[in-house]
Amino acid sequence: MSGGVEWALHCCVVLTSVEEPVPATRLAELHDVSASYLAKQLQALSRAGLVRSVQGKAGGYVLTREPASITVLDVVEAVDGPGQAFTCTEIRQRGPLATPAESCTAPCAIARAMAGADAAWRAALRAVSIADLVQGVGSDYGPGALAGIKQWLTASDA
Repeated sequence: MSGGVEWALHCCVVLTSVEEPVPATRLAELHDVSASYLAKQLQALSRAGLVRSVQGKAGGYVLTREPASITVLDVVEAVDGPGQAFTCTEIRQRGPLATPAESCTAPCAIARAMAGADAAWRAALRAVSIADLVQGVGSDYGPGALAGIKQWLTASDA
């Protein structure tokens, strides 16, 4: 999983604290990350319909849906794509003791294990919403954490 997933998830959580659009540069400054790289992650979220870009002087990014309806898997797939983490290359059909292709009619034990792990991973990420992460921020840092972030994001020197 790319680092962009972490950045995108943090941005989604932060965007729940404000009503107005937040510029990508302000989000990058908040997280002390590269503005150009973060912009790519935000564009991926926008293409997936998870955030919307608002143009103009007061422009920036806003969530397009309620935080409870955006899953961690939605963000992961927006940033890194929907492909599986493991790709079977049928290595068992190679080398001096290769298994003939006609004998490989079902996935091998390794491919089955990896497919099962991928399905479990996706189910776990699908079960956690941005709203759940927001609750976690409150538990981890105190109930005023997001209010402090909102104040910083909307400060007049922004």
